[in-house]
Amino acid sequence: MASRRIAGPEIERLIQLLARVPGLGPRSARRAALHLIKKKEALMAPLSAAIAEALQKVRVCSTCGNVDTSDPCTICADPGRDDATIIVVEDVADLWALERAGAMKARYHVLGGTLSPLDGVGPDDLNIAGLIDRVTKGGVSELIIAVNATVEGQTTAHYITDRLEGLELKVTRLAHGVPVGGELDYLDEGTLSAALRARTRL
Repeated sequence: MASRRIAGPEIERLIQLLARVPGLGPRSARRAALHLIKKKEALMAPLSAAIAEALQKVRVCSTCGNVDTSDPCTICADPGRDDATIIVVEDVADLWALERAGAMKARYHVLGGTLSPLDGVGPDDLNIAGLIDRVTKGGVSELIIAVNATVEGQTTAHYITDRLEGLELKVTRLAHGVPVGGELDYLDEGTLSAALRARTRL
């Protein structure tokens, strides 16, 4: 039985486009569309203007791969950053997460994903060449590889480490283990094993 159209093509298109946003399925997209329509003047018009402006002004930083309205981005242009330390992340969302934590005032490098031969993602598909270029220019003493603890993430980390072999460079990675406030009973075996291997002296 064919599904019946419940709204005009413009509304249907809005729902279909919203459904492509990560975290929004068809049902959530319908709710979001209805909310936008109900708040047309207060929400939909400003949102539409913001999207149009972002489309015009947002660009990818040619240095680190972050997204911003300037190139170099705000982080790369910040003179208060530690030029000797680069944190390597998979995605811009990871960069933003680390910035929210505010733990370090380092530089960043966004790879744009991870190596995944099964999905056809090789070294040339990622921003690895740009990273190697930044490091070989000198002035970098530590590379912090902050990729996800997945098979693809670890493969990418090993590939980068191999490419940098022979350089006078300290390569570190994020510690994996028990999260702050975490209870051992709720953790999986992999996390517990990683925590035991990365144990530190009290």
